[in-house]
Amino acid sequence: MVLPNANYDSMIGRPFWHDRLEQAWREASIVWLAGVRRSGKTTLAQSLGPECSLYVNCDLPATEDRVRDPVLFFRQCDQPVMVLDEIHQLRDPSRLLKIAADEFPKLRVLATGSSTLAASKKFRDTLTGRKRLVHLVPALTGELPAFGATLEKRLYHGGLPPALLAASKQPAFYREWLDSFFARDIQRLFAFRDINRFNALFEYVLRQSGGQLETSRTASALGISRPTVESHLQALTITQALTLVRPFHGSGQGEIVRQPKAYAFDTGFVSFARGWDPLRPADRGILWEHLVVEAFQALWPGEPVRYWRDKAGREVDFVRPRNRDTVDAYECKWDPDDFDAAALKAFRAAYPKGNNYLVTPLTGPAYQKRAQGLELKVCGLDGLAKSDA
Repeated sequence: MVLPNANYDSMIGRPFWHDRLEQAWREASIVWLAGVRRSGKTTLAQSLGPECSLYVNCDLPATEDRVRDPVLFFRQCDQPVMVLDEIHQLRDPSRLLKIAADEFPKLRVLATGSSTLAASKKFRDTLTGRKRLVHLVPALTGELPAFGATLEKRLYHGGLPPALLAASKQPAFYREWLDSFFARDIQRLFAFRDINRFNALFEYVLRQSGGQLETSRTASALGISRPTVESHLQALTITQALTLVRPFHGSGQGEIVRQPKAYAFDTGFVSFARGWDPLRPADRGILWEHLVVEAFQALWPGEPVRYWRDKAGREVDFVRPRNRDTVDAYECKWDPDDFDAAALKAFRAAYPKGNNYLVTPLTGPAYQKRAQGLELKVCGLDGLAKSDA
């Protein structure tokens, strides 16, 4: 089955994500489409079209009665795909999906939610072996022409479609999103009661995004307990509002082995929390790293993102182990002329096998260059997809 082009408000195509859904369905009959609020899950699900899918809004009270008899419910579906949007709103979503997988294996099911299945106590059965996860990240750089947006706007507004399509950056959108995120996701899933304490932590993480995150220092800065910080950070990670990039280490000496770097889910919220209005040239570098993290998550789902740093302070932005002896290294530079290969050279002294990439806002074809005796491939984000070759 070939999925039709995606739509978002004005017929915006998202073929990358349609291909990802198709790939997931080839491996399992149930696909869990996860992503933060307003990332476009519902629109992507609806874009499959009534000619090939039955759309069910689980936010509606009547849906609970509609699915009371799951066998009868699925038997009435005469389309190859059933969409169960916001399925975590149902009383027993785990049982519903299990029956779909076991009794109706030819039916493709797309279930959407803001977090992983395991985040909710409702999912007693996490459907091991019966499902595949697709993590919808904010708009990728390759999607910007379809949104009519520039890379500069993507950095400043972020990649949530409503913000990216807006003519100007509206602070009210970001404030409303933060309040809604707590009420509809965090409070429901984790039963946290103090919105002010949670948002204080979240905004602190947004302001520190892209840097190393130390739990004790965070707790001290905010005046809250370390266990509270840890539980809140776990909630942000589970709901995909935060990515912890942990250090890569192995045979090298003097490596950082524990302290993660934290990347918030969207550059628009990072620039909003930091008060970057407008963006200055110095701001673009760290926001560019965020886009590279999102590209990793989209291109290589299920692979954890890693970085490398030694105790002398030398750091490689991201590394990707390919096998037991081979590790690819990725350095991110908004301006490739600012690249210094000293840290990469130190990394290669410990891990000599692997490819080196300098990831820049390059719009032309990738090319090879040498820096301090190292061979690098200079490429844009679109070139990352070819780095497996």
